[in-house]
Amino acid sequence: MNILILGGDGYLGWPTAMHLSGKGHEITVVDNYLRRRMCRDEDVEPLFDVPNLFERTRIWKAISGNEVKVMIGDLMDWSFVAEVFEATKPDAIVHYAEQPSAPYSMLSRRAATMTIQNNLLVTANIVFAVKEFCSKSQIVKIGTMGEYGTPNIDIEEGWLEVAHQNRREKFLYPRQAGSLYHTTKIMDTDLLWFYVRMWDLAVTDLMQGPVYGLFTDENNDHRLLPFFNYDELFGTVLNRFVVQAVAGYPLTVYGKGGQTRGYLNIRDTLNCVRLSLEKPAEPGQLRIFNQFTETFTVNELAERVKKAAGALGLKVTIRSVENPRKEAEEHYYNPRHTGLLELGLKPNYLTDDVLTRMLEFVMAHKDGIKTHQIYKKVKWD
Repeated sequence: MNILILGGDGYLGWPTAMHLSGKGHEITVVDNYLRRRMCRDEDVEPLFDVPNLFERTRIWKAISGNEVKVMIGDLMDWSFVAEVFEATKPDAIVHYAEQPSAPYSMLSRRAATMTIQNNLLVTANIVFAVKEFCSKSQIVKIGTMGEYGTPNIDIEEGWLEVAHQNRREKFLYPRQAGSLYHTTKIMDTDLLWFYVRMWDLAVTDLMQGPVYGLFTDENNDHRLLPFFNYDELFGTVLNRFVVQAVAGYPLTVYGKGGQTRGYLNIRDTLNCVRLSLEKPAEPGQLRIFNQFTETFTVNELAERVKKAAGALGLKVTIRSVENPRKEAEEHYYNPRHTGLLELGLKPNYLTDDVLTRMLEFVMAHKDGIKTHQIYKKVKWD
């Protein structure tokens, strides 16, 4: 397929580009380096330097023989969006092109406004471009399990059958986000659902849990590794804990540590996206999958990291800190996640070997850790 990856410089975007390119697809990546600028502006640089997209694609071509095209620009700008879609006429679009951080969205009025503007306008522009330039193409959007919140009932896969006053109807599952970022993702879903109904678009919305790791089948050359943030704004919790363990920094468990979420290895993100592309949604269908493989509490993750780090001779402590977020610290959590398994996903689970490899990699890059970046105490209230 001819696939357009929007947000192709990001933690997930670039690995996805290599993965799909390696499977023989024609790939164009689009980005405006927003994540790089935000990290620089907030003094939370990744653990190691990452080449720009042009250099990444040159390295990838030298290793794999596959060419990935690059277009740099702002997808909030309709003229650029039209240029991209007119030039590529994609069979499918993978939409990662959003401000990706819940804590960042709660940082300030400026950060909140940027999150709203970027995330919603980019999604709207993608919808308009598909309608105008490639109406049969599928949109695969990366959503978030955070859209659901932590309800006291089972979380279904996107939809809920409701019986009321002797009548039945199917609705989008009720959603109650805990951050502005997650709220914009709810708005994304609503926007896509509206245009699916109006214009018969084909959309797969992947409600993804927090991702961990950095190794894929395609990035044996260290220059092709993704961003690895370990700060409070852009680092996911397991990646943060691994770096904290290596740095001798107590693992920062927010409050009681009973917060439960669904997690997945970065390899599974790539496979979920690929499966969604290979087995697409139908025109007029908003297909929703809950994209995770295992659930853990924060306390469980901390103990897993402590154990694996201890086996490598690292002395790790766990510290409960005042929770900077407004969230339930103990709650019921039982989300369904059968759709991607039925498409053929073979999960990569969180094993001691996976943690050991991550820890050893970070140990080799220990000199790059800046402890002042780890915990900035961003208050969500």
